[in-house]
Amino acid sequence: MLLIFLRSLVFNVLFYAVLVCLAIVALPTFAMPPRALLTVAGWWAKATQFLMRVICDIKVEFRGVEKIPSGPLVVVAKHQSFWETFALMPFFDHPIFILKRQLMHIPVFGQFLAKIGMISIDRGAGVKALLDMTRRARAAVRGGRQLVIFPEGTRRPAGAAPDYKTGFAQIYSACGVQCLPVALNSGLFWPRRTFMRYPGTLVVEFLDPLPPGLAKDEYITRVRDEIEGASERIIEAGRKEQERLIGSAPSYAGSGG
Repeated sequence: MLLIFLRSLVFNVLFYAVLVCLAIVALPTFAMPPRALLTVAGWWAKATQFLMRVICDIKVEFRGVEKIPSGPLVVVAKHQSFWETFALMPFFDHPIFILKRQLMHIPVFGQFLAKIGMISIDRGAGVKALLDMTRRARAAVRGGRQLVIFPEGTRRPAGAAPDYKTGFAQIYSACGVQCLPVALNSGLFWPRRTFMRYPGTLVVEFLDPLPPGLAKDEYITRVRDEIEGASERIIEAGRKEQERLIGSAPSYAGSGG
């Protein structure tokens, strides 16, 4: 575990160094179309994946990429780690995320988020926030963008009981486009609330798209069952791999550490 600790320390130093460097590189994009900033964000995702592989021995496997529809889309993804908030971006032509409002207040980083039109939400504003979020999401998707939603609202430990909110179904209904469910096991390798990074194969699996127009209850059930079923499968495989690599799966990688 000492080696994993040292690798994690080196990775985090380089990760934030790269982030600062790219933030400086991205400053001129404030005077450019949003796509220029999205290009820099894609560099960040690729640089991070490189660092994960060479420093932490974390391989990343993307499955089902051929299933990603072109054009406007609602993407509903499992959320276990900070990693997927930027690593999914390169797979979409013009992505937009729903995120908590506090992120918009981070100096420079918040301005970057505003530049590319990210939708912030005040979680304490109740129904008003949901209506405003739905309105902005509908406008973005009808403008040709791909909306990425984390339906549980916040990061959940790998293997934790699902906690899907219902607001994502309202957004799907309002947007009137296909939905792409996404399963993953990132929480085993980049857990929340710790700087530790564990070796193994991080898997992101793009599942079969769902058609527009499903009834609310059917939609929620299908999204939850398909994402949770696939996530459970790849989490189990990831844990077995970790046991082979480090003797046992980290005790808190799947329990909220």
